[in-house]
Amino acid sequence: MAKWVYLFKEGKADMKNLLGGKGANLAEMTNLGLPIPQGFTVTTEACTDYYNSGKKITDEIKGQIFDALKILEDQQGKKFGDTENPLLVSVRSGARASMPGMMDTILNLGLTDVAVEGFAKKTGNPRFAYDSYRRFIQMFSDVVMEISKAKFERVLDEIKEKKGVKFDTELSADDLKDVIAQYKALYKAEKGTEFPQEPTEQLIEAVTAVFRSWDNPRAIYYRRMNDIPGDWGTAVNVQAMVFGNMGDTSGTGVAFTRNPSTGEAKIYGEYLINAQGEDVVAGIRTPQPITKLEEDMPEAYKEFMRIATLLENHYKDMQDMEFTIEDKTLYFLQTRNGKRTAPAALQIACDLVDEGKITKEQAIARIEAKSLDQLLHPGFDVKALKAAAPVGKALPASPGAAAGKVYFTAEDAKNHHEKGERVILVRLETSPEDIEGMHAAEGILTVRGGMTSHAAVVARGMGTACVSGCGEIVIDEAAKVFTIAGQTVKEGDYISLDGSTGNIYIGDIPTVEAAISGNFDRIMTWADEIRTLKVRTNADTPADAANAVKFGAEGIGLCRTEHMFFEGDRIHKIRKMILSKTVEAREEALNQLIPFQKGDFKGLYEVMEGRPVTIRFLDPPLHEFVPTEDDDIAALAKDMGLSVEEVKATCDSLHEFNPMMGHRGCRLAVTYPEIAKMQTRAVMEAAIEVKNEKGFDIVPEIMIPLVGEKRELKFVKDIVVETAEAVKKEKGSDIEYHIGTMIEIPRAALLADEIAEEAEFFSFGTNDLTQMTFGFSRDDAGKFLDAYYTNKIFESDPFARLDQDGVGQLVKMASEKGRKTRPNIKLGICGEHGGDPSTVEFCHNVGLNYVSCSPFRVPIARLAAAQAVLNQK
Repeated sequence: MAKWVYLFKEGKADMKNLLGGKGANLAEMTNLGLPIPQGFTVTTEACTDYYNSGKKITDEIKGQIFDALKILEDQQGKKFGDTENPLLVSVRSGARASMPGMMDTILNLGLTDVAVEGFAKKTGNPRFAYDSYRRFIQMFSDVVMEISKAKFERVLDEIKEKKGVKFDTELSADDLKDVIAQYKALYKAEKGTEFPQEPTEQLIEAVTAVFRSWDNPRAIYYRRMNDIPGDWGTAVNVQAMVFGNMGDTSGTGVAFTRNPSTGEAKIYGEYLINAQGEDVVAGIRTPQPITKLEEDMPEAYKEFMRIATLLENHYKDMQDMEFTIEDKTLYFLQTRNGKRTAPAALQIACDLVDEGKITKEQAIARIEAKSLDQLLHPGFDVKALKAAAPVGKALPASPGAAAGKVYFTAEDAKNHHEKGERVILVRLETSPEDIEGMHAAEGILTVRGGMTSHAAVVARGMGTACVSGCGEIVIDEAAKVFTIAGQTVKEGDYISLDGSTGNIYIGDIPTVEAAISGNFDRIMTWADEIRTLKVRTNADTPADAANAVKFGAEGIGLCRTEHMFFEGDRIHKIRKMILSKTVEAREEALNQLIPFQKGDFKGLYEVMEGRPVTIRFLDPPLHEFVPTEDDDIAALAKDMGLSVEEVKATCDSLHEFNPMMGHRGCRLAVTYPEIAKMQTRAVMEAAIEVKNEKGFDIVPEIMIPLVGEKRELKFVKDIVVETAEAVKKEKGSDIEYHIGTMIEIPRAALLADEIAEEAEFFSFGTNDLTQMTFGFSRDDAGKFLDAYYTNKIFESDPFARLDQDGVGQLVKMASEKGRKTRPNIKLGICGEHGGDPSTVEFCHNVGLNYVSCSPFRVPIARLAAAQAVLNQK
């Protein structure tokens, strides 16, 4: 028979997968001989079995729970459900990874109308007994039966008001009997049945509620954001109660062995006299700092400090501990490695290395790579944020905090930014022509689009806060107004966005600048010593490139040339090229662009100082560049000596039914070879000139996008080589250059051995490769992906975290096939996935040479690449 339940004394610290984090730590603390109220853990496997059995706890598991309860009764010398001296227990959830938002704790389980009388007699403290019962009814109703906590709070507040008291500690035993009667009436009104009076039924209902909470929407969302698999399940810990609400010699508290906000090496925490656990977090009474315990109960404080130090030394990490003092006797209820801010994580890791407690490798392994995002972006003022309530929540597409006035067009955003205003750009969705407005904005909010929508990708590259895909917003861009949660926001009104959580606030919340400490450099240096995978950046401007170098980028893995065409006088020239009817006219228009393109590339080469730069040739379909406004159409017609109708007809003819799979990428160069010629000339002239002027050793890398066939690549490559060689000859240069391709069409991955005959490097464009492999558009997927998460078809967003089974398979296959043909082929990834830690680890394991990501994610990729090496050991 399978073992579904373990007593604390039967477990060990390394049984985390089976017992959950809390259960494994309670077992370890029991083995260390610490004062732990005894109990047992129902395993994570029992949770999985609950779901496999049609959301029922089997009789076999129930039997093992009751057997463990019997042993607990013997240990405590009390009986569960006894009317004179009842054993009471707490029920807590405990997954193997700490998951805020999972089920709340239930205390005092086992009390009934009859048992509370015996409990009052036995303790000689009726007020305490009735207080424990009213708390249990409230918690059980809220957590297990899902009756809103606020309804019970209202009853309690009315009774306190009637009695003229402020705190619940001032209510007498008779007052609390009145509270209990009203609570039970409320329960009956909500549920249509009496409050359960059978303790075993209470216990099984509570365990069921913990299992059920593993799949609540909060938990599913948290798992998706933190890469926690849905099949892990949660354990349940049942523990004998100790009471902090027995009077002035009792209390309860939460403490950390180091400050979780700053990492300072000194005890941090708070406690309340005459209280139970939830009072400390609920904030109804103001807790005292932990240091005051030394005055209130010196013996208990001394013992607390001894155990806190022992636990930190044992686990070699900052501990988050819950404790209760029952009539001057100290008990520890749990300990775990504490959640901490990114600055605190770095401080604690460096301090523990300096104190000789852990190695550099252990320090690197335990910092959450994703959390580094917090360090590089502004955040909200903590006090101001606490006072604010979000009006909505969407996808946290690009981290950081932003507050400013709302504007609905890129042009308005840019103009008001130039007047010195802080601006938030609000759009239905963004497109490449919004780039200047996006640059001007402090933050970007979109109604449509996912984690890799245009807004998300560009915002991450610029380090701008972005919240995307807020479907709750009803927007009228023409009237310059939107509504959310019943509130109307007009142009010029202030809103605040938290790109790290996805929260949206109305009003102007003050922000604070990000500060990078010396600890950051130390950690990054250690990571660089360990990792083997190179880290490049996706950057289109010298400013973005310089930022990325500051964050440790070793080159540019993707420079998108199309963004360079949207600036002022350039867009007009590219439009002239598009509308030209002959090759000569197109070449003439393109030649006017060469100085601009060359200037852009020179800027990048100068900033990168000889580091590799991969330049992707024009990728988007031409219709993205044509004018849509009547004034722009008229101006273009006049300049080209055409009628407005002719211009409109050409623009309309470029419209495509599915532009993502349309006339774009290398297909443009096949149709209009002159585009590839112009871009090659600009790249080569820029590289040669910077090499001559600055002495940098530059080897241009030209990347031809969206290839699916070897002959297609060869056709474009021949044009590039012919032009490049002509430029070399003109300039008298012997500069080397490489030509490669983006693998973003499944066919290219399948035929990678053939394509490698022409390509000197592959860069996996995993954004498009994901779209083409799944067959859905990243900008539309947001409409249905939520249903896929809810129904457990997908656990994570395939555009944010690489689908290693499908898309990953193509990457692995293409890498192997490419190397077979060309052993020294360079392999990298330049989709948005390049900054996702789990994808970085995959790229390391598959043997890619580098990952490329947006500038602000470079440190995350460096740390994740080091962790990938450590995970293989």
